[in-house]
Amino acid sequence: MNVYDLAHNLARSMKETEEYKEFARLKTLAYEDSTNKALLDEYKRLQFKMQARAASGESMDGEDMQKIQRIASLLQFNQDASQYLIAEFRFQKMLADIYKILGDVAGIDIDALTQA
Repeated sequence: MNVYDLAHNLARSMKETEEYKEFARLKTLAYEDSTNKALLDEYKRLQFKMQARAASGESMDGEDMQKIQRIASLLQFNQDASQYLIAEFRFQKMLADIYKILGDVAGIDIDALTQA
């Protein structure tokens, strides 16, 4: 049994799930609009920055926090962007569940890693 082949099979299977199909469909729809694209890209950039700082024990500076909150408010009222972010969260939840299953094999407690 080749684990890499199994991983590729898992990836193909994930692309067939409703979570992935909805995520991909809504991503295409949300990113068609240039304003949505710019807002989503900046939101994701700030989100990544916030996660990286949290992982290193730092806090997000006030200006970035205000900026991400303003962008989140704008995205919340945009149906295409909002639905895409919800679908992305659902797909990421599935990925996290799979990662937890794989982490259990190695004795990695994923829940402990995500708690501050």
